[in-house]
Parts: sequence; structure tokens; C-alpha cells
Amino acid sequence: MSTTKYGTGRRKTSIARVWVKPGTGKVIIKGKPVREYFERSLHVDQVLAPLSAISGLTKYDVEATAQGGGKTGQAGAIRMGIARALAQIDESMHTTLSKGGFLTRDSRMVERKKYGRKKARRSFQFSKR
Repeated sequence: MSTTKYGTGRRKTSIARVWVKPGTGKVIIKGKPVREYFERSLHVDQVLAPLSAISGLTKYDVEATAQGGGKTGQAGAIRMGIARALAQIDESMHTTLSKGGFLTRDSRMVERKKYGRKKARRSFQFSKR
């Protein structure tokens, strides 16, 4: 049995494929270190949140690819993928991760634009005269 575990994460229109294995704490996304791929520290914290919840920041190596969407969606997708892979590694982590909300898919999507409107709900500016 291999020690590398796989998890798929989704958020908005982003899909992430994540592989987690025992290691020293390296997090590589699309061939780059996590702090180099995500410029904002908010996104880095979001990606590392499942690992810090189980006190595994220095215990596991993570390799991930993310497609579609923007950086926020990709960060959320990678976070979910890491959590799913960690839950496969050790079943006792599942309760900690689910209580933290890492295993729940965030189903919020962008609302579509409607005709006769500027955006989904925003109307064109009303002119009285």
C-alpha cells in the first residue's frame, strides 16, 4: 500500500488535485512553493489551515495542481483537497477536519448576469431627466 494519498477539492470554478505524503512540510503548487504561488498571505494561511488544525505542518509534504477560477477559488479547492487526503491517511483526523469545516464543499457560485441589468442584480443608473 502506498503512503501517498490523493484528494480532490473544488471551490467556485476551481478544481484542485492534491497528493499528500509523510515528509518535512514542503507545500508545492504547480511546481512552485506555496508562498511563491500565492502572493497574499490570506491564501497561504487558507491552504495550510487543515495541516495546522491537526498539527501536521512539519509532518506532511503536499503537491497540488489547480485549474480554473482565480487565486481565491484555487486556495479553497487546495484546502479541501488537502483535508480529504489527510482524512484518508488517518481516520482519527476526520472528526477534527470536519469540525473545522475543511471537508465541506463551499457551494457558493457566482450568480449569472440577467438581461436588462448591468450585473446579476445591479441595474443601470436611473435618469430622472
